[in-house]
Amino acid sequence: MLEFLSQQKPKILIIGDFMVDNYTWCDCSRISPEAPVLVAKTSRQDQRLGGAANVYANLKSLGADVFALGVIGDDKNSEFLKANLKGEFLIQNGRKTPFKNRIMAHNQQVLRLDEEDTSDIILEEELIALFCKYIKDFQVVVLSDYAKGVLTPKVCKALIQKANEFNIPILIDPKGSDFSKYSGATLLTPNKKEALEALKFENLDGENLEKGIKKLKDDFNLEYSMITLSEAGIAVYDQKLHIAPAKALEVYDVTGAGDSVIAVLAFCLANKVDIFKACEIANEAAAVVVSKVGSVSVSFDEIKSLKRSDFEKKIVSQNELMKILSDKNKKVVFTNGCFDIVHFGHIQYLQKAKKLGDVLIVGLNSDESVRRLKGNERPINSEFQRACMLAAFYFVDYIVIFDEDTPLKLITALKPDILVKGADYEGKEVVGADLVSKVELIKFEEGFSTSKIIEKIRKQND
Repeated sequence: MLEFLSQQKPKILIIGDFMVDNYTWCDCSRISPEAPVLVAKTSRQDQRLGGAANVYANLKSLGADVFALGVIGDDKNSEFLKANLKGEFLIQNGRKTPFKNRIMAHNQQVLRLDEEDTSDIILEEELIALFCKYIKDFQVVVLSDYAKGVLTPKVCKALIQKANEFNIPILIDPKGSDFSKYSGATLLTPNKKEALEALKFENLDGENLEKGIKKLKDDFNLEYSMITLSEAGIAVYDQKLHIAPAKALEVYDVTGAGDSVIAVLAFCLANKVDIFKACEIANEAAAVVVSKVGSVSVSFDEIKSLKRSDFEKKIVSQNELMKILSDKNKKVVFTNGCFDIVHFGHIQYLQKAKKLGDVLIVGLNSDESVRRLKGNERPINSEFQRACMLAAFYFVDYIVIFDEDTPLKLITALKPDILVKGADYEGKEVVGADLVSKVELIKFEEGFSTSKIIEKIRKQND
């Protein structure tokens, strides 16, 4: 399913409270002599997309074609949003674009300073008109309500009515205790606290969870009723209650987890994915997000990595590897081969290759590539089995499978620093040698050969 979704590019329209999240990273090592407070020395500033803009960033990271509609102020923060989002924004003079400045010390948030205007916008009719202009071009609509005044009752009701006229799913991340303005939506994604406020329930334990989630569906005429339950997962009600369990990971920061959930749900529903499967994938996305610090987006590659064992995470695609390497200032060593039956000679060879740099990448011939090179009886082991064997070695950092007869295309894309081959290439042309800084030839341990091992096994079985 994830492989299918990662190849899709649905058109999704997002409307809501677009904000700027600023992170001020500080070093704190002493108490002020003037008052019992920490003295924070700023080390760096980091601006990110927040609120509805973070939902946009998540959808973009997943691969969607996203378009934003909103009302913002005429200030420097609005310029940041316009520079980083594709869409159309109405400018309301005198209005502040929401800005959250989080003061971070040792990866912990110690203070948040907000600048914002939460009064209802005065450009309701204009925003509704813009929505009506664009709606027909999209597969799904997302309303991201952070209670900053953009999604007024009038705006919500008009947008939901128009989306229903076009039979386009409309998903809403709600705020406040009155959900009546969201009546008729496809689904809402309240967390437990928000659902309790809207339902006026004391708790959502035991039978109350099913009563509450059904009441949300009935009271607000929703196609699906949903409540996110943090570490307990996502509860969803169609004809009966289902709970998609959360994916357990260490939690560093819950900021933006809800944005990732609704982004994944929108992406999945745009591609006709079953709602319960969509919830499972949304849970996995949230698990990725809470393991990071601050407002972040999530990709299908990251979600897929959750399903892999620790050593399987070393098996990556060319695109994944290019992203990984772009964030690292490391000396990259590359070698390649079929590695059909891994033996002691391979181990010695790869250990020596690793010592030449910081990151060792092994390009692995695919099954089809091996058959072309070695004949129809090879490989003995599948490409996945061969990749897992290599990934189990601590000195191998990444394995990437390629279909071509040579790794030239892969070397061209990855641009390693050092290319490693066996000493038997002495005096021979090494594919990709002209693309790297250095070629190293490593002597193989004598007496070890995959072909000879296969031949020995066959003789013993004759």
